[in-house]
Amino acid sequence: MKLHENGVYLLNGTEVIEDNPSAAACLASKGASADQAAARKGTMAYRILEEHNTSGNMEKLEIRFDKLTSHDITFVGIIQTARASGLEKFPIPYVLTNCHNSLCAVGGTINEDDHMFGLSAAKKYGGVYVPPHQAVIHQYAREMLAGGGKMILGSDSHTRYGALGTMAMGEGGPELVKQLLCQTYDINMPEVIAVHMTGAPVKGVGPQDVALAIIGAVFKNGYVNNKVMEFVGPGVASLSADFRIGVDVMTTETTCLSSIWVTDEKIREFYEIHGRAGDYKELKPEPVAYYDGCIELDLSEIRPMIAMPFHPSNTYTIAEVKENLTDILADVEKNALVSLGGAVDYKLKDKVRNGKLYVDQGIIAGCAGGGFENICAAADILEGRSIGPDEFTLSVYPASMPIWMELVRNGVAAKIMETGAVMKTAFCGPCFGAGDTPGNNGFSIRHSTRNFPNREGSKLQNGQIASVALMDARSIAATAANKGYLTAADEIDVEYTGPKYFFDKKIYENRVFDSKGIPDPDTEIKLGPNIKDWPVMSALPEHMILKVVSEIHDPVTTTDELIPSGETSSYRSNPLKLAEFALSRKDPAYVGRAKEVQKAQKAIEAGTSPADALPELKPVLEAIRGQFSDVTEGTYGVGSTIFAVKPGDGSAREQAASCQKVLGGWANIANEYATKRYRSNLINWGMLPFLIPEGDLPFANGDYLFVPGIRSAVEKKETRIPAYVIRNGALEGFNLTIGELTDDEREIILKGCLINYNRR
Repeated sequence: MKLHENGVYLLNGTEVIEDNPSAAACLASKGASADQAAARKGTMAYRILEEHNTSGNMEKLEIRFDKLTSHDITFVGIIQTARASGLEKFPIPYVLTNCHNSLCAVGGTINEDDHMFGLSAAKKYGGVYVPPHQAVIHQYAREMLAGGGKMILGSDSHTRYGALGTMAMGEGGPELVKQLLCQTYDINMPEVIAVHMTGAPVKGVGPQDVALAIIGAVFKNGYVNNKVMEFVGPGVASLSADFRIGVDVMTTETTCLSSIWVTDEKIREFYEIHGRAGDYKELKPEPVAYYDGCIELDLSEIRPMIAMPFHPSNTYTIAEVKENLTDILADVEKNALVSLGGAVDYKLKDKVRNGKLYVDQGIIAGCAGGGFENICAAADILEGRSIGPDEFTLSVYPASMPIWMELVRNGVAAKIMETGAVMKTAFCGPCFGAGDTPGNNGFSIRHSTRNFPNREGSKLQNGQIASVALMDARSIAATAANKGYLTAADEIDVEYTGPKYFFDKKIYENRVFDSKGIPDPDTEIKLGPNIKDWPVMSALPEHMILKVVSEIHDPVTTTDELIPSGETSSYRSNPLKLAEFALSRKDPAYVGRAKEVQKAQKAIEAGTSPADALPELKPVLEAIRGQFSDVTEGTYGVGSTIFAVKPGDGSAREQAASCQKVLGGWANIANEYATKRYRSNLINWGMLPFLIPEGDLPFANGDYLFVPGIRSAVEKKETRIPAYVIRNGALEGFNLTIGELTDDEREIILKGCLINYNRR
C-alpha cells in the first residue's frame, strides 16, 4: 500500500500521475490537460455534491439530502427535537429502524416504548418503520434506500453506502433535525482522496481484511480525516457487491467524511436482485480527475488481518500475530494501561495455550459481518466440522431477515448450526456492547465495526474487563473450525461455493410500515414514561466562567468514553437519566463535579445569587471583578468544561455532547477534534468548541477559567479568544481559538442550542 504525499491526476480511471513538476508534460504526452481546477470537477464526489448543493458556491456547501435513516437509540431524540421546533411532516423519506435496543432486555418497558414512539411518529409524520429483528439499519438502507448518485444522511456513524453509488454520511441527530426542518448540512468542500485498487484478493481474504489494512495505514496519520474516499481503479471490478459493501462500511473507522465507488454491472445486478433496477446509475470519474491524495492498494498483497484491542487501527496480519505472539500480546497489555487507566488488571498473555492464542468467542454480525457472502463463506469453512464443547462459542447474526431466509432456503443456516454455532436475528448489539458479552477477561474475535474498550459489554467501573479483536468472517470461521485457536482463513483448505442470492421482498411487505410519504396528522404520538423533553437551555451570556471538571490526556478519546454504549442506550430518550452515565467509564467523578457547578447557573436562571449556591465561586468573582468591573449580575454565566487531547473518535452519537450540556457544560477544550461530526454535535448543543495548542495547557482539572466578552466575540466572528485561569486570586492570561463557524452555527451557539435556534 502506498500513500501519496502529493495530489494525483487519475487518467481514464486507471493511471495515477503524481502532481509534481513533470505532471503537465506527462499528461500532455497522453493528450490530457493538467488544469487542476477543471480536473477537480472530474471526481464522482464533486458531481454528487454539486447536484445536492443549494448554496451556488462549491467552496461553501449547503447540502440537501435525498433520504434520512435512524435507529432506535437516536430517532426519539431527533423527532422530539424536531417536534419542539414545529415539525409537521417528514419532508423527505425517513426510515426508523429498530436494531440496537431490539432485545428490550434492560430497563423494563422503556425500549419497546421507544419502538412504539417510532411507529406512531412514522404514521403521524409520513415515515417508514422497520420493526425489531427485521434488519440492521444499514442493511435495510442498502436493500431499500440506496440509489446511484443519491445522498443519504444517517444518525449512525456507519452510514456508508458508497459501494452502491450513494454518498452517505453519519452525523449526530441535530443534523437530521435540520434536514427535517428543511435546513441544510453546511460544510466546506471536502478534499477527495482516491483509493486506487489493482489486483484481486487471494483466496481466504475477505472485505474486513482489506478494510483493516486501509484503516491501519491511514487512521493515525489522519490521511483521510474529514475527507471523501473515492474507490477507483481496475481492482474494483474483481470485488463482488457484498465485498465492496464490507470494505465501504468500515471507512468510518478511518475518520473520513464519506465514501463513493465506481459502479458497474455487479452493482447493477445488486439493484436488480433487490427489485430496484431503476435505482442503478453508472458512476466513474471523468477521463481526467484530480485528487488531493491517493492510496494505491494492490488487493493481491492483502492477507488475513486482525485488529487487536482496543482500536480498529491496531492492525497486524494474523500471521504476524502468530509469529510474534508474546511481543504483540505484551504490547496490547501495555497499551491497555492507557486505554483502561489502570482500573483493572487486564491480561491477554494468559490466552496462550501450547504456544497458540486461544479465543473465547467468535461473532459474525451486523452491518459489517452479517452479509450473505460472509456467512456463506464461513459455512463453507465450517461444513462438517465442530466448534467443540469447550469455552469457545460462535454466534452468527444475518444482517436482515431476507438474508436469514435465503440462508435457510439454501441450507447454509443448517450447516452453521450443525457445528454447534448459534444463528440469531438481525441485531447491532455485538457491535456496541449489548449482546454476547464474554466472561470476565474473555477475548472475542468479531466481524463487526469496532473494538473500543467495553464494546463487548463488560463494565470497567465494576471491575469487569473483556476485549475484542476485529477479524473477517472467514478467519473467524477458520478459528472456530480449529476449536478456538487463532487461525487465518488462508490456512484452511476449502472450496468456496459462492451461492447466488435471492431477495424475498415479501418479508418487508408483510411487516414494515411504510406511509408512502403520506402523514396522518391525527395520529397521537405514544410517549412512554421514560421519554422526556429536553430541559430548557440558556442563551450564551456575554461573559463565561468555566470550571474544568475533567482532564483527559489519552491520545484519542472516543464517544464511547464520553457516553458509554451498551445498556445505557436504553436511556437515550431521557436526557437527564442518560446524563448520569456521562464519562462514567473514564472519569466517574465527572457527573458529580459538573452538577455541583451547574448549581450556580441554575441560581442565575432563578434570579438568585450564584455565589450562595456555589460558595467557592465567591473568590473567583472577586478576582474577576478586580480586573473586569463590567462583570455584574446578569452579564455572565457559569458552566463546566472538559479538556481532552483529541475527543470524538467513533460514533456519531450526539449524546456525547448533549449529556455534557444537560449537566451544565458550556464548552470543550481540545488540541484537535477527532471528527467533524463530534465538533458539529458540540455546536448544535450550544457548546463552544475551543482549541488550544498541543503541549500548551495553562490550567488543570479543578481550575476556574474566565472568558470575557465571549458572546461579542462569537457575534463578531472572532477566532482568537482571550481567556484567563484564576489562581490564588489572580488572573493569568492565555488564548483559546474557536475555528471556523458558519453564520448558522454562530447563531445556534448564541441562542444556546439548535432547539432554541428553531423554536417557534
